[in-house]
Amino acid sequence: MCPRGARLFAGEGGLLERARSICHVLLIEGAEGLVLVDTGFGRGDVANRPQLGRFFNTFVSPQLIAAETAHAQVLALGFQPEDVRHIVTTHLDLDHSGGLPDFPEAQVHLLGPELAAALSPDWRSRTRYIPAHWLHGPRWVEHEPGGDEWLGFRSVRILPGADEEILLIPLPGHTLGHTGVAVRRGEGWLLHCGDAFFHHGEMQTPPYCPPGLRFFEKLNQTDGRARHENRERLRELAARHGEEVELICSHDAHLLERETAEPAPAPA
Repeated sequence: MCPRGARLFAGEGGLLERARSICHVLLIEGAEGLVLVDTGFGRGDVANRPQLGRFFNTFVSPQLIAAETAHAQVLALGFQPEDVRHIVTTHLDLDHSGGLPDFPEAQVHLLGPELAAALSPDWRSRTRYIPAHWLHGPRWVEHEPGGDEWLGFRSVRILPGADEEILLIPLPGHTLGHTGVAVRRGEGWLLHCGDAFFHHGEMQTPPYCPPGLRFFEKLNQTDGRARHENRERLRELAARHGEEVELICSHDAHLLERETAEPAPAPA
């Protein structure tokens, strides 16, 4: 995604230069198949850009490259779409759920409040949720917030019988049912925070976020107080457990580059 105003959205570059924002998707290879964390844009979005809405296309300027869809990348890795058995969504905003129709056989895990908000959006949410992304009738699996404690957060283990340890970490604020996704990785954890923060500087002390992103976060929040509280809790988590937990978010290209540059730890 390439909105104009790199200095405002990335903290560097020119005012008219395009920033670079990404949709950070995870693919987990498990004993019983593949698990996707979010899907980014899908083939339907590439083929039918107008379904994303005029405002989104104009302001965010998504590139919509077919080879960068999760579907294409799964194939490039030598797998088939039906090998994706589960999809875990941080939330159902249009830039996170576009690939759902590309994996129609997968179970789609999410928090109940998010599914309710997406299927019956209020007037403020109608532009963020795209019904075309679930016209195929996804195999929804609703989870309720709560469960066990995980480093000071509530958590829900979504595949209790599987070898892979994947937890939902409820982080409401950006949307009503927004959640982080914690994945056991070696001796530590990778926590995909979705849109709980947008810039790596927000996890630093003191925190920093470019002004354009601050405005965008506020514009798209459904509960500002909850969003701010959860962002501070995540910053505290990074400070106290930084050696044990790696935090990433959905749209920071810097964090994607850092993750892909480092060799992944061996699986537990």
